[in-house]
Amino acid sequence: MELSNKELQEYYFGALYFTETKDGYLQAFQYTQPQMDYFKKASDFWYERCFASTAKTLEFVTEATELSFDYKIIWKGSEDSFELTIDGLVTKIVYVKDLKDKGTLSFTLPEGKKTAVVYLPADATVLIKNLQINAEAAAPTKTASVLWLGDSITQGFGPLRSACTYVSVANRILNYKIVNQGIGGYVYDKKSLMKMGDYMPDKIIVALGTNQYGTEDMTDIEEYYERLMEIYGNNMPVLAVSPIWRGDNMEALPVFESFCRKVKDICKRYKNVKLVDGEKLVPHLPEYFLDNLHPNCYGCEVYGRNLVREIERLGF
Repeated sequence: MELSNKELQEYYFGALYFTETKDGYLQAFQYTQPQMDYFKKASDFWYERCFASTAKTLEFVTEATELSFDYKIIWKGSEDSFELTIDGLVTKIVYVKDLKDKGTLSFTLPEGKKTAVVYLPADATVLIKNLQINAEAAAPTKTASVLWLGDSITQGFGPLRSACTYVSVANRILNYKIVNQGIGGYVYDKKSLMKMGDYMPDKIIVALGTNQYGTEDMTDIEEYYERLMEIYGNNMPVLAVSPIWRGDNMEALPVFESFCRKVKDICKRYKNVKLVDGEKLVPHLPEYFLDNLHPNCYGCEVYGRNLVREIERLGF
């Protein structure tokens, strides 16, 4: 059967809302128009990335054996991948670098009932249409609605694999219904925090700071959390992940660690904020990083699993 763009939205996770282009493609957005307008004024780098297919997935509980859709890539950052998982196991990887900007992707699925998930590229903007699946399907049930706020590591740069970002790794275990507002190069910036219509998550995860550690003035971080509480209230469960280790500038490590301590002190002011020490999530070894800043596949696997362990320990 072929799903209309309206029907497809039931199986399309990670979006705040959708629009349809003039040529019939479905485009998913994780930011509101006012937020995107702000990024356009503030930074071309942020603006390009706020449209990316970050942490967006097509998910089906089905007995189908064939799945396909037409795609169109309208922007590329790093050329990561489309990926298929079956019951959590990656079974196919298609790299963006090997694809034309427009075409059709087809996947063969195993016999029997399973959960099939297609991960869209984390650092490219992809539109889709004409999704076809050769059996009935249902959308999987999620555990909680979670807003994820962060920078390039949260957006998914580093592993160069869409299913292997730390958010993807963690969410395969947690099964949240997420909106990922991680964006490359981002900082604690209260101006990006806006009410998003009727959207109200059950929880919020904040993982920011690695692009800001050289600052001595913590006003931006203080104002960010103040604004977060203004929008979502002091009863909203918030998980604050302090910056993970970075080894790209070892001479500045004391400055980095001092900044992390100050971030933790700010978070401790709020009773609804639970704190995770980011420096304990990924080993401080270059083998776990693409560039001693962004975790690679191995680093993201460790990061995601350790984060889940902390979430469970904290009862978040």
